Amino acid sequence: LYLMFKKLYFFALVALAAVSCNNKESRMDCFVPVTVHVNDFLVTVDTFSDTKAAQSAADYTGVKAIVLAFYDGETEIYKSEQVKSLSTEQNPFGEFTCSLPLGTYTMVVLGYGKDMEDEITLISPTLATYDCPHPRETFAATKTVTISGTSANNLEATLSRIVSKLQVASSDPRPSSAAKIRYTFTAGGKSFNPTTGFATVNNGFSNTVGISANPGTTSLSTCYLFLTSEEATPDVTIEVLDESDNVINRKVVTNVPFRLNRCTKLTGSIYSASSSASSFLLEPEWLETQEINF
Repeated sequence: LYLMFKKLYFFALVALAAVSCNNKESRMDCFVPVTVHVNDFLVTVDTFSDTKAAQSAADYTGVKAIVLAFYDGETEIYKSEQVKSLSTEQNPFGEFTCSLPLGTYTMVVLGYGKDMEDEITLISPTLATYDCPHPRETFAATKTVTISGTSANNLEATLSRIVSKLQVASSDPRPSSAAKIRYTFTAGGKSFNPTTGFATVNNGFSNTVGISANPGTTSLSTCYLFLTSEEATPDVTIEVLDESDNVINRKVVTNVPFRLNRCTKLTGSIYSASSSASSFLLEPEWLETQEINF
């Protein structure tokens, strides 16, 4: 009898909730459970060379954090971030559970390669920015969702990469005095529109990265940037710095072709002062493999 009473009591509460949530004046007071699953990242074969097929959020090493948010127009209703290193079996990476009022919202999901000092500030469905020196590999998805009724809602999001990537490979060995490399772009930016995937500014920026290669060996470094259109050809200044940020060597490569969701690779001498920027070889991976002297 006690168990039967508990069941009847539970169903009575559900019925009352349904009546209340159908009342127009009470809609914003009714919260409905919502589960969001981040699908495999949408990556095509001929884009970044290290990604050959779709991979789950948990398996893809390039994404270390995911931000989920719901907006009513420009008003934020809910926002949460997951960090992969903090995920557990009970709270798996790429699965969100929350409660939302009845209504229609814009859902925004961002996945990015978070490091210790890297942070994305998501402001609205049309504006997000990296509040750090280093933009990272970034994926995004936005869509309109409607939360109706009192039953649980299960939503999915498939994220697409929205950055352009630059790789610079040195053909000459790193000297012991070289500690960092500063890259300066004359176009693009670190702020972007999650809905379009394009940069919201086009004044360029500088990005300083460490050198992992040992002295006496060649190096390979990577930068990411957001473009204001599918393609762009900014100039790239490459400056080799010592531990005190003094410039040891400087090269300027003009009209470097970039494309959204593609990797452009520059290969050339960056540590030798006698070599000019014209010695660089360019390999834009969004075309058939080619080498261009310029």
